[in-house]
Amino acid sequence: MIGKKMKRDIPSLASDELVCGINRAGQRALLYSLGIDEEELKKPIIAIVNSWNEIVPGCAPLREIAEHVRRGVLGAGGLPFEFSTIGVCDGLAQGHGGMSFSLPSREIISDSIEIMLKAHCFDGAVFLGSCDKITPGMLMAALRVNIPSVFVQCGPMWHGCHEGKAISLPAIREFAGKLHAGIISEEEFKKVERNVMPTLGSCAMLGTANSMSCVVETLGLSFPMGATTPPFFANKKREARRAGVQVVKLVEKNLKPLDIVNEKSIENALRVAYAMSSSTNLVLHMKAIAEEAGIDITLEQMDKLSEETPNIVRVHPSGQVPFNALNAAGGVPAVLKSLGDLINVEEKTISGKTIGEIANQAEWADKDIIRPYSDPYAPNGGLKVLYGSLAPEGAVVKRPGVAENMFVHRGPAVVFENMEDAVRAVENNEIEKGSVVVIRYEGPVGGPGMREMQLVTTLMVGTGLSDTTALVTDGRFSGATRGPCIGHVSPEAALGGPIAYVKNKDIISINLHTGVLDLEVPKQELENRKKNMKIKNHHELRGVLRSFVERHKNR
Repeated sequence: MIGKKMKRDIPSLASDELVCGINRAGQRALLYSLGIDEEELKKPIIAIVNSWNEIVPGCAPLREIAEHVRRGVLGAGGLPFEFSTIGVCDGLAQGHGGMSFSLPSREIISDSIEIMLKAHCFDGAVFLGSCDKITPGMLMAALRVNIPSVFVQCGPMWHGCHEGKAISLPAIREFAGKLHAGIISEEEFKKVERNVMPTLGSCAMLGTANSMSCVVETLGLSFPMGATTPPFFANKKREARRAGVQVVKLVEKNLKPLDIVNEKSIENALRVAYAMSSSTNLVLHMKAIAEEAGIDITLEQMDKLSEETPNIVRVHPSGQVPFNALNAAGGVPAVLKSLGDLINVEEKTISGKTIGEIANQAEWADKDIIRPYSDPYAPNGGLKVLYGSLAPEGAVVKRPGVAENMFVHRGPAVVFENMEDAVRAVENNEIEKGSVVVIRYEGPVGGPGMREMQLVTTLMVGTGLSDTTALVTDGRFSGATRGPCIGHVSPEAALGGPIAYVKNKDIISINLHTGVLDLEVPKQELENRKKNMKIKNHHELRGVLRSFVERHKNR
């Protein structure tokens, strides 16, 4: 048996390279040293790819969930091995230099998982994901390696409560703005701080973490309701065990992520995201995920899909309903059911059902939280792409988070070279109402790392500025953001985009109806500024940030 191919439970496994043949005696010996016996080596080898750590609330429950996955794999006749990847909490990294490392972590996650899966010849994988960059990084790796895979998302924490109203993470930063403005007392602020996040899980809002979980489910790589089931529900444990069983079945069928993820399933995922008013960070992540599947998704295509898709869900931060309410209302399956003919119904999923079958079987319990296609909050989806003289290559805004009176705005620029200076100006009440706050040198190269501007946006909401004042940046925003916040302005300042040459009191005009973001400066004046104003380089970079910046300079 050793000299020839080992007789295994499933023929032609990827792990044959690891355990079969005389020349693999060293590999078998290493596995035997772990306590594995010869009979176990006949089974498919399954990775449990875990993002568990002790500091990220959205990852902390995954240690226990992994044990249920392991039970499922063993019960189905597989041999599980668990390994971990890193995970950054964007909430903890928010508002300081640590945020520069958040987006680069996505690449480290995808690369590290690829290395582990390929180096050790795994036959299949269960991915335990959560939080903003972990899930996109895992999706990128799953498509890149392309072995049978199932995703189990941690799921959301429970929302907090203050004075009878549901609150989630953005509330505490908005309350900080109220404290700065003298609207609330320090005692009330501390009370909110202690009660806003009462359990473990991903933040209880439709930020990037839960947006990406809904994407995973819509792509067909996790089970129905997986995105909205909290980690402390018994159903999450059952989902984890089922995932362990299912991944072994997928290995037997040789059904891989690239058999499931294609142009039509990506279109489904984007439509669901826009219908729910998901995070604008999906612009970054969905493009990278699509590229791993060999598909090119442009900003123009994303904008078109959003224009065609009604906004049927408004939960925190775009609405007053907590994200947790989506689970009882019917979750992603009910959203699919509401969207009806807009969905490509024949797409495969890891469950064995098509996405159309999942939609048809949805228990759509609450048609106020998840509205019918015929009675939406708005006829268009959550994303709006803007173009103009300030953003020749585009900029994005989360449309449902913007008050109707700010859809069209024209005002003088107040320019900041970084987020910290803008935060201080808001805290000190130095921003005049009606202006346009411009924060530049916060893009992928200039940031470095394209930091989120959530701290300044929530302060603007808390102080009341967001009702009259817009924010424009070449950085990005958290999915928690609401208000007239326009990000991803491209080209970024560090690469010579027009945003680098804006001066205080320049007039900027914004129109979310027509998709326009203009700098009202004559062309000749702008050309003169380009000759006389130097592009700033205020970073001496080392390590991962240097690598990240060099990669983005060459894109």
